[in-house]
Amino acid sequence: MNIVRKLSSKNLFVFNLVFIGIIFGFSLAFLSFSCSTPRARVQAQESQVIIPEDALSIAEGLQTAFHSVSEKTLPSVVEIITISIRRQQTPSIPGIPWDFFFGPRDGQNNQEREYRSQGLGSGIIVRYINGTYYVLTNNHVVDGASEISVTTRDGMEYPAELVGTDERKDLALVSFKTNDAYPLAVLGDSDRVEVGDWAIAMGNPLGEQFSFSVTLGIVSALGRTGGPGNNINDFIQTDAPINQGNSGGPLVNIRGEVIGINTWIASNASGGGNVGLGFAIPINNAKRTIDEFIQTGSISYGWLGISMQEQPTRETITELGLDGKRGALASQVFLGSPADRGGIKPGDFITHVNGREVRGSSQLTMLVGDLRPGDRATFTVIRDRVAMDIQVRIEARTDQAASDNRNLWPGVTVVPLTDQLREGLDLPRNARGLVVAQVTAGSPADIVGLRLGDRILSINGVNVADTAAFYRVLRERTASELWFGIQRGESTLESLRFKR
Repeated sequence: MNIVRKLSSKNLFVFNLVFIGIIFGFSLAFLSFSCSTPRARVQAQESQVIIPEDALSIAEGLQTAFHSVSEKTLPSVVEIITISIRRQQTPSIPGIPWDFFFGPRDGQNNQEREYRSQGLGSGIIVRYINGTYYVLTNNHVVDGASEISVTTRDGMEYPAELVGTDERKDLALVSFKTNDAYPLAVLGDSDRVEVGDWAIAMGNPLGEQFSFSVTLGIVSALGRTGGPGNNINDFIQTDAPINQGNSGGPLVNIRGEVIGINTWIASNASGGGNVGLGFAIPINNAKRTIDEFIQTGSISYGWLGISMQEQPTRETITELGLDGKRGALASQVFLGSPADRGGIKPGDFITHVNGREVRGSSQLTMLVGDLRPGDRATFTVIRDRVAMDIQVRIEARTDQAASDNRNLWPGVTVVPLTDQLREGLDLPRNARGLVVAQVTAGSPADIVGLRLGDRILSINGVNVADTAAFYRVLRERTASELWFGIQRGESTLESLRFKR
């Protein structure tokens, strides 16, 4: 009875409840530990994925090449800092109370104030002569600068002098003197560059904080034209990031050879940010410029003496039999120019200069400009669907000769009359002739009275039904004089006669 009473007592009940709770707690903790331990072990294990050694070897070899290219070229890269100073008259603030009562004193009506602005760019050391280093950069980096300094990768800053500038190619050369030793950049051969080649851009983008940066990409395209300032380069296009401050820095190939000078970017981003459209001047375009700057401080361009039709219409190309051909159309020739004396005629389609292919009018301008005055050059032209070589002795280009429209023969650009033009000019379907697309002011065509929109029916009384006939008659029948038969509105008339 005592045992039964004890087993059913309140104290024993509490003891049992506590005991069972302890056992349950230990069991739950053990179960939780057992379930969590394998998961922790799985997380702590290293990844079992193995990177193939042959792939690693290739990647590391390429990485080593990039390291070597950077170490080879960066010591030749400099930061260029320019200071431009301008002075401006500013009105003086009336003095109180003197000016209020007595008026401004003599010479105090206006004050001249000096404004200083800083510019930043890049450059590459290309020559060393008797203690002087020469740095190649862009003309727009140093244009208008009153003070120039260069900073090398080791942090040394040197005052620099402007040696020469070339606005047409956007190139400039500056120099600095020091007894310290700096390596010269290795200049490559940009004619051997191909689309898809590695392209490594170096320079000082966006200020001193990011100086001596290296970016990587490929050559995206060759022979690009345009860009700021109407320059005459055939640019290398690259997707290697180029930003403000990179101008004048080198574009380098995988061998550490300079193949171009970073110059401009095309961007639709606000502030002109990089979108993968960067352009560099081919280094071969600069080699002669470097030499002439050092020798004379200026650059002389060769002059041929032609005016080119920038983008001939598809109909013009077809009528001249030039479908599938690459080159530049010499639509007009300056009388008395090297081209005229050498035998190049209006309507000639120039395909090669000294064996180098001409890919368009911009490249022809560049190729001719690179010829030295006095050089004899061979121009391959297509005339009346036949290719021929013409020898021309190049002269120095002068602004006066290149802009003397009185000698521009004949001074008119024509295009075939298409259905689209007939509709735009409100002409009947049977209308014929060649439409005058441009008349150069002061030229023979302007003097005899041609107007924009006239339709040329004949030259010197000989009918010209298409562009090929127009140029053929112009070459063969105008040795002494020139006149046109034209249709103007409802009237058919003859122009004045130009005596040669």
